[in-house]
Amino acid sequence: MSETNGITAELETAMADAADVAPTLAASLTTTRAGWLRAIADRLDADADALVELAMRESHLTKPRLTGELVRTTFQLRLFAQVAQEGRFLEATIDHADPEWPMGARPDLRRVLRPLGPAAVFAASNFPFAFSVAGGDTAAAIAAGAPVVVKAHSAHPELSRAVATHVQAALAASGAPRGVFALVEGRETGRALVSDPRLTVATFTGSLNGGRALFDLAAARPEPIPFYGELGSINPVFVTPAAAASRPEQIADGFAASMTLSVGQFCTKPGVLLVPESSPLGDLVVAAVGAIAGGPMLSDGMRDGYFASLAPLAARDDVELLAGSPDRVEQPTPTLYGTDAHTFVAHADELLEEHFGPAAVLVRYSSEDELLAVARTLRGQLTATIQGEPGDDAGELVEILADKAGRVLFNGWPTGVSVTYAQQHGGPYPATTAPHFTSVGTASIGRFLRPVAYQDTPDALLPPALQEANPWGVPRTVDGTVVPPPQANPA
Repeated sequence: MSETNGITAELETAMADAADVAPTLAASLTTTRAGWLRAIADRLDADADALVELAMRESHLTKPRLTGELVRTTFQLRLFAQVAQEGRFLEATIDHADPEWPMGARPDLRRVLRPLGPAAVFAASNFPFAFSVAGGDTAAAIAAGAPVVVKAHSAHPELSRAVATHVQAALAASGAPRGVFALVEGRETGRALVSDPRLTVATFTGSLNGGRALFDLAAARPEPIPFYGELGSINPVFVTPAAAASRPEQIADGFAASMTLSVGQFCTKPGVLLVPESSPLGDLVVAAVGAIAGGPMLSDGMRDGYFASLAPLAARDDVELLAGSPDRVEQPTPTLYGTDAHTFVAHADELLEEHFGPAAVLVRYSSEDELLAVARTLRGQLTATIQGEPGDDAGELVEILADKAGRVLFNGWPTGVSVTYAQQHGGPYPATTAPHFTSVGTASIGRFLRPVAYQDTPDALLPPALQEANPWGVPRTVDGTVVPPPQANPA
């Protein structure tokens, strides 16, 4: 790529176009944005077979896995089209002037969410469709009215370009202005993207080290910007004595399957399992993990990073290798280490490290106090799971885990993140850099918006969502009462 003052020419073009179109996009009808998102989904669906084949060649993932992921991707696009069309995400709120307001005469105040402006989306390696070029972040940003510049992941460059071509063609065919979407590539380009003064927000899914470097860069700018990074999680699973006694085989098989799904390359992979010391469940888990064959990882770099992360664990004398091997091979085998709760708590800083691949730590506990002590040592997590029975007194454990994780599961497995309205895919640091937001589900649109209140502003100068006539037909809260739209927001 050619360089322009240290920045790739492609990036300069992308950012100039995004900055130019940002005001137009912010003022665009939400129903228009919905049409763009549906057009993108339709175009991706039409070329699904070729895209999946390309993804298979670059990612080593299976055809069923990638086919399902592409379905999820186009579903996300259409779901955000619906969110944009309905307009609830604007949170339009009107307080009419009230001279009798108990706190003193109230002015006319109207509040609405408006797009931040040009957004950077850093594509992930492990979901080449759903968390990549046309993934959930891109869909949410466009729905919000923010131009998107995607930084492609180096693990699937050809697929990224192919998907970007479809996105750009769909937008052009739908009449979208230039600059709504662009693709750039390269690590240094990514750093330059975060530093660009025209950028207003960035999202990232990837490693702790890479995400933290970009987060620090975003914060160190002369004008810092929000950086929504998903960085890492071990997603612990706590098995109560009653659950271990009532369904040990089911739990062992479920954990092994979740831990090794896609060769352990899910951000929600369970990496620590707590089991009662006196239960045979631990031995069943060892057998279940040991019975699963290895497989290729997403890339050579991902495989090398996985084995490097295992080296310190393998060198410890207070953990035991129970299944698999930390030795470097082309296709890593599922690997399980074991220790006790006392050791785990004493060395939590080291034993809480994430191993992005098919590895986990089995921790045996001898009492409820030990179980709770392990829970209290946790850093921020995307998920925490309890395998329990209806009669369990797990209230204290639930409260501890709710402080530690963005999603608390009961009798499920954390891999598989449903794209829905109530989803929360986030958590305290280091799981994410912004625990009050989510990167999955319709609430993720909020990362690309900020609130603005208008006081005593003439109606003609207000955004359409706040005008008395409600020309966009969006639901609103008026003088404290939720008011539905006067008519359905047309497609």
